[in-house]
Amino acid sequence: MHSIPFIKAYESFQKRLFDLLLTIPGTLLILPFLLVLALFVRIFHGSPLFFVQVRPGKHGKPFRMYKFRTMTNARNAEGNLLPDHERLTPLGKFLRATSLDEFPELINVLKGEMSLVGPRPLLMEYLPLYSTEQNRRHAVKPGMTGWAQINGRNAISWEEKFRYDVWYVDHWSLWLDIKILAMTILNVVLRKGINHNATETMPYFQGSTHQ
Repeated sequence: MHSIPFIKAYESFQKRLFDLLLTIPGTLLILPFLLVLALFVRIFHGSPLFFVQVRPGKHGKPFRMYKFRTMTNARNAEGNLLPDHERLTPLGKFLRATSLDEFPELINVLKGEMSLVGPRPLLMEYLPLYSTEQNRRHAVKPGMTGWAQINGRNAISWEEKFRYDVWYVDHWSLWLDIKILAMTILNVVLRKGINHNATETMPYFQGSTHQ
């Protein structure tokens, strides 16, 4: 097992302590609101309550990420799911626009699988598509929000998003996390960068042009 430099271990402890000090009291404070929100999701989207998907964590280790569902399970006559834009409900659009669908990820933060701030966890099938440089985004825990999210979120290209992620890995500090959290709240209020052009979600990542 490789030894970890003291400063890196200390920084990791700092970040984890910061996450817990904000997440535990914050979750208790908003719990009544989350329960009401969960009720609305259950009424309009049915069961299950959460959208659960395996995503890569630190060093690419898989974990199950939780989000409130924003789409129904509506299918066509052949039994196939309808396109995203047809299954996305008005409530789902509201949840995405306000980032309220991300709140269940607080469970992942409490479990230590995610951090409040870090590169967003993407799809497992993207792992072999990253360049060596882009893959460095997995050197830290994924986050509920990150440097890429406050610099364009879904309105920027994959290449730009990954450059922001790697920059965050190289420049992490508690002050940077505080800045990102504050700017995330501002961006949510202003509803900046929610969708990628005219689509409901980011297009599928096809691989890096710089291997």
